[in-house]
Amino acid sequence: MGAAARLVICGTTPICFDGREQSDCCGNRERNRHMQKRRLLLRTVALLATARATHAAAATRVTVWRDPSCGCCTGWVAHLRAEGFAVDDQVLRNLGPVRARLGTPADLLSCHAGAAEGFAFEGHVPAPAIRRLLAERPAGVRGLAVPEMPLGSPGMEVPGQAPDTYDVMAFGAGPHRPFMRFTGGSPA
Repeated sequence: MGAAARLVICGTTPICFDGREQSDCCGNRERNRHMQKRRLLLRTVALLATARATHAAAATRVTVWRDPSCGCCTGWVAHLRAEGFAVDDQVLRNLGPVRARLGTPADLLSCHAGAAEGFAFEGHVPAPAIRRLLAERPAGVRGLAVPEMPLGSPGMEVPGQAPDTYDVMAFGAGPHRPFMRFTGGSPA
């Protein structure tokens, strides 16, 4: 059925069956649909841009304390930044007071310390373990540690060398316990 068959002529202004002028309905129906789709697309793009900006602004801030001469510590800082964390990089000659304040057990010490949202980190803790801890917030856990310096952990990558498999340890109330297992920087 053509556009003319849908119209009722009342004087000189074409009127649709529902009483609207043709310019508001039948004659521009496809154009109106196109404009509605375009408005929806623009609203969606604006919403996504706002969500991305909000996520970027809400990046978790990790404070890192490290020795000025440690190269692997700068590797861990780079890993955290690459994973979307905002890093406050504090270079200190003596980390002892920081570790005491964070409550890091002596048997889990490594080469640098970190903290975010009330949790402590010691050593080369991979970003997925930090994200999981911050999401789950398990009772009795004060922090995570990767004791020693496993080969292939974030900041300890050596080209041509197979990465170690290691546990990220949770510490706090009660005995230390494995929190996640990794091979290199990937969950095992």
